[in-house]
Order: sequence, then C-alpha cells, then structure tokens
Amino acid sequence: MDRRVIKADILLGLTACIWGFAFAAQRAGMNYIGPFTFNSIRFLLGGVALVPLVVLRDKRAREMGGGRRPDKLLFIFSVAAGGCLFTGASLQQLGLLWTTAGNSGFLTGIYVILVPVFGIFMGRKTGMQTWAGAVLALAGLFFVIGGVNLETVNSGDILTIVSGIFWALHVILIDRFVRKTDAVKLACGQFVVCGLISLVFALLNIPGRLNIGIGAELGAFNFHPSMMIDAAVPLLYGGIMSVGVAYTLQVVAQRDAPPAHAAVILCTESVFAAIGGILLLSEKPGPAILLGFFLMLAGMLATQWDVIMRRPVEKKEAV
Repeated sequence: MDRRVIKADILLGLTACIWGFAFAAQRAGMNYIGPFTFNSIRFLLGGVALVPLVVLRDKRAREMGGGRRPDKLLFIFSVAAGGCLFTGASLQQLGLLWTTAGNSGFLTGIYVILVPVFGIFMGRKTGMQTWAGAVLALAGLFFVIGGVNLETVNSGDILTIVSGIFWALHVILIDRFVRKTDAVKLACGQFVVCGLISLVFALLNIPGRLNIGIGAELGAFNFHPSMMIDAAVPLLYGGIMSVGVAYTLQVVAQRDAPPAHAAVILCTESVFAAIGGILLLSEKPGPAILLGFFLMLAGMLATQWDVIMRRPVEKKEAV
C-alpha cells in the first residue's frame, strides 16, 4: 500500500477518535455550563483555530500568483451552513443532558443513512445497500432507545435522533457549497456563525423562556470564572481539538485517502464515542444497547458498501 495512503488512513483514524471522544467532553462540559454557552464558546474557538490555516492558504495562493479573489458567496454559504450546523449541534448538545455519550455518538451517526435517503428527493439513485443499511440502523435504534420498553426512551435520545436529520442536511449543503467556494474558509465561517447564534440564545436564555427545564443556571449565559475554569478542558477539547484540529486533519487526510477508506474509518467515530463514555464517564451500556450499537454501525457501513467495494482509480503522474 502507498505510504501516503497509510499516513492518510492514520490521520483519518485520529480524526474519528478525536470526534468520538468529543461526545464525552460535550457531556462533561455541561456539568458546569449550559448547552448554548458551551456551543458558543466551542464553535467560536474552532473558528479562531482555523484562522491561521485560512491565512496560510491565502499566502500560498498569492505566492503562486493566484492573488486573493473576492468570494461573494462565502457569506451566504456560511450563514446557511452555520444555521443548519447550529440546529444540529444544539439538539445534540441538549440531548446530552439526558442521554449518554455512547448513545449520542451512535444516534447522531444515523445521518450517514439519512444522507443517501434524502438524495432520493434530489433525484439521486439509491441502491439496495442503502435500504439494507436503513433497516439495520432502525433495528439498532430500537435496541439503543430501550426496545419494547418505551418507558426507558428519554427525551435526550429523541433530540439526538432529530439532530441527525439536520446533520444529514448539513452534509448535503456542504457538498453543494464547497464546489463554489473555499472549503476551509467555509468551515471557518460556519463555525463563527454557529457560535454567534449559540451566544445569542445563551444571552437571551432561550431554554428558560421556552421552559425546557434544564435549570436557570444552565439555561442562561454564565461566564463566571470558576465555572469557566471547571469547564476549560471540555471546552478546549471540544473547540480546538474537535472542531479546529480534527477538521484540518480530515481535509489533509482526504487528499490521499481513497473514499472507501474515509467512509469506513470515519464511521468508527460512533465506536470511539462509546469508548469515551465508558472510560471517561463510567457509562455502562447493557447487552441490548451494545447490540444496538453493533447493528447501527453495520447499517452505517452498509450504506457505504458501493464506495467500499469500488476499485480505486490509479492516479497518473502529471507529464
């Protein structure tokens, strides 16, 4: 195997690991601050973390004679993607108040199945592997949220499942937008937009106004120094590592990694989420939930079967 591909696979594995363990950080952070406060700081940190990369890319473009062209669509795309990102991230973060990091990781992963399903309404063909994946994912979902015992279904699981819909829409939007603008600038822009909207929701104490029931101390924006210190590690991990570093690793890795490798490796994010919950938060998923995890992961991989089985096209050296 090409050494560049091996290196790319390792970077993708590290990306999946960082994203997976971020679920534990997100859940731990809300022991001290609320979901909107956490997301506002997290995504603003992530946006700031990408600024050096944006500057470096612009500098390289100028050195190559490309100059710095105005991007009129960047602002519109950033607002649209950032708004969708805000909705998905907010529902996921609120869900973590009542569900586990492991559950959140796997339930969020349902977007992998929803993306090709939504593609049907956009005129794209959907093969049998997508429907097989959807059936496996639904079976896994059945076990994860409590099986036949509906009394064990909690609002956190439901919110996380709904967030998966917006994560899927976000993937579709990004797929359209990156064809017309710089991917790194778009990432930075959407993170800033998401962070600012989250900040407004925290400052206005929207959870308190909607009577969501998470407590005044968690609903409103609270920048008390002691709370910020207690939440510093989850915030720094969730912002700089999960948003800034992991995204950069993904961009770098996918230059050399075959699509099949990326599809499979990034699906393991859910597995790392469960591991992070067990190791860092002492979560103890029962046999039924573990079976659900396995079925959902199988469903995610099944939807990528055509990509996995596709033979890589050999790259020709430029003359």
